Amino acid sequence: MGNSMSTPPLALAPFRPRILSALRGYDRHRFLSDLGAGLTVAIVALPLAMAFAIASGLKPEAGLWTAIIAGLIVAVAGGSPVQIAGPAGAFIVIVYGIVERYGLANLLIATACAGVLLFLMGLLRLGNLVRYVPVSIVVGFTNGIAVLIALSQLKDWLGLPVARMPADFFGQVRVLAANLGATNLYALGLGLACVVGLYVWPKIWGVRSPHLPTLELPLVRSAAVVGARIPGPVVALLTLSLLAWALQWPVETIGTRFGGIPQGLPVFALPDFSWETVKLLVTPTLTITALGAIESLLCARVADQLSGLPKHDPNQELMAQGIANAVVPFFGGMPATGTIARTVTNMRAGATSPVAGIVHSVALAAIVLLAAPLAMNVPLAVLAGILLFTAWNMGEWREFAKLSHYSTHYQVLLLGTFALTVVFDLTVALEVGLITACVLFIRRMNTLFTVEDVPQTDGTVRFRLYGSMFFGAAAKLDVAVQAVETGPDAPHVVIDVLHLVHMDTTGLDALRQLHKAVLQRGGTLVLESLQAVPREVMERAGFLDELAKHRVSEEVMA
Repeated sequence: MGNSMSTPPLALAPFRPRILSALRGYDRHRFLSDLGAGLTVAIVALPLAMAFAIASGLKPEAGLWTAIIAGLIVAVAGGSPVQIAGPAGAFIVIVYGIVERYGLANLLIATACAGVLLFLMGLLRLGNLVRYVPVSIVVGFTNGIAVLIALSQLKDWLGLPVARMPADFFGQVRVLAANLGATNLYALGLGLACVVGLYVWPKIWGVRSPHLPTLELPLVRSAAVVGARIPGPVVALLTLSLLAWALQWPVETIGTRFGGIPQGLPVFALPDFSWETVKLLVTPTLTITALGAIESLLCARVADQLSGLPKHDPNQELMAQGIANAVVPFFGGMPATGTIARTVTNMRAGATSPVAGIVHSVALAAIVLLAAPLAMNVPLAVLAGILLFTAWNMGEWREFAKLSHYSTHYQVLLLGTFALTVVFDLTVALEVGLITACVLFIRRMNTLFTVEDVPQTDGTVRFRLYGSMFFGAAAKLDVAVQAVETGPDAPHVVIDVLHLVHMDTTGLDALRQLHKAVLQRGGTLVLESLQAVPREVMERAGFLDELAKHRVSEEVMA
């Protein structure tokens, strides 16, 4: 009986939330830091959560309770010490399209199913797979989503009287162009003031003028510290809402469109679930799953680089994101993922553990329950301005300017993914982008595999192989087969495989064809300097036994 190796059982990832290790040695000083960070993030999350929900075609409370519930679950069960979860800008275009095509109830079902898939991805240790997505694809669809977010906000930013925007790019452009003449100048003024204010606000408190009188410097510095801690979106939301309310400007607000935000806890409700419905929602479910995994793990990696805290556990993070997305739909929520803006704010505010995320959720819930009626007066143009500024910061626009410094492969992937994201949707962009990346990688690896004909004076046929002999390059060995078939009888063929670093089954089949041609001519085959990786492939397939059976020699150099 031949040698056989038993396949080890699949090892599932342990469910080990980061908060368990983060609370070791936890003290009052760290709690105060987490408390301040959590309160800061809650203030930042308030306008963003409402804006993301409204831009996605949902009511503002959907975004708020998603930020509260998902943020709490990910903080308690997540794999990152500082990640803040909630509704994200990247989901706006996806959610809006799903609601338009399938309806709100089916969005909730697709989100819950995506949560199950995310949890299974983490349980099956697939967290590291996201790292294999080429950076060119990530940049392409990130910039594409930023463009679509900005385009979707122009209606409210300009105050256009459009009841419902289409979900596709060209439809939105057509509707905006047709209604441009009906721009509400009051809304445009608020929107412009919001964007300009968000740009200027951090720069004001970053200035340290050496020409100020010495006596004023302590006061100025104190004001700068306080001003720098107040997030720009909150300042814009409060001041411009107050301005529009005081002057009674005729602009659309949360109250006029949605009737305000309910002042109470969300109601638990089961969506109308059936297997037939789930089968119809495969595409949106996979889209939410893919985007949720990519966004949350990329955000966690950014947090690792900036925080200096222990690295995140990608599998645990996916399991936590899965639980969050499986739960929030039952409270009328939307898809959630890790959010870079709020996570970075959390770190800069001094967060040291997931406790900051818990504080963020509790504080945000308190704000919603106590101050919900005040949100009625928030102009939608201001929320649109916040999202326009968010979209600008979200995009990596410098990558377009640096395209000439990169390879053609990188350019094709980035520009192709960007165009497909804008014109079609993220699902198409990811599918085509990954397929294109694979094709280009195969093409590149093909060029790295070479078969060199080494002339000999003693009648020996000699070749050297370089690189990886895999399915995309194995056909190059045909030149050796042809040399044997057209050469003299009983050829002595030497294949120098010192620089052959890898071989797959297709490459092995090509080598078998060469072996067969040599045998038919009554010759011998010599493999010189056989390396460990191709040797293992040959041994598993029994090729070395075939060589020994036909008394074909194998020489391995020391």
